[in-house]
Amino acid sequence: MSDTEKAKHTLESKFDFLKDQVRVQRERRLWLEVPKDKFFDVFDFAVTRLGFNILGTITGLDDGADIGLIYHLFALDGRVLNLKTRIAKDKEPMKTITNYFPAGAIYEREIVDLLGAEFEGLPAGLSYPLPDGWPKGQHPLRKDWNIAMLDQANKENK
Repeated sequence: MSDTEKAKHTLESKFDFLKDQVRVQRERRLWLEVPKDKFFDVFDFAVTRLGFNILGTITGLDDGADIGLIYHLFALDGRVLNLKTRIAKDKEPMKTITNYFPAGAIYEREIVDLLGAEFEGLPAGLSYPLPDGWPKGQHPLRKDWNIAMLDQANKENK
């Protein structure tokens, strides 16, 4: 059994709700989606017990009523775990991962700016990547956003 298959088996054995949910996309590539209320149990286990202790990035997606968050975690042997969860667009906060990966703050700030997600416990910092003066509430990677919304927000702020 490969290290990837072992990680899959370990995750499914540790967490009953993951039975048949962990997908091996190809050798050394694992994908799974977990509910938000179970996310940190799986995330902590993957980081502290399975060796996925390198954060590559966090991808944010507009999934309709939800914002999808994919945490791309790497192990030193080259395995990748793509761990997805979802939060409601109506400002359901996600707990920050900066206590595990302080540099994750930049990815979380990017998702805040571009998709309007909130991260509970995210340390104060500069906005990223939108420019200073960008109108609040304007999140350009949301599917329902368009440039006319920015024009209207700029007119209202004058």
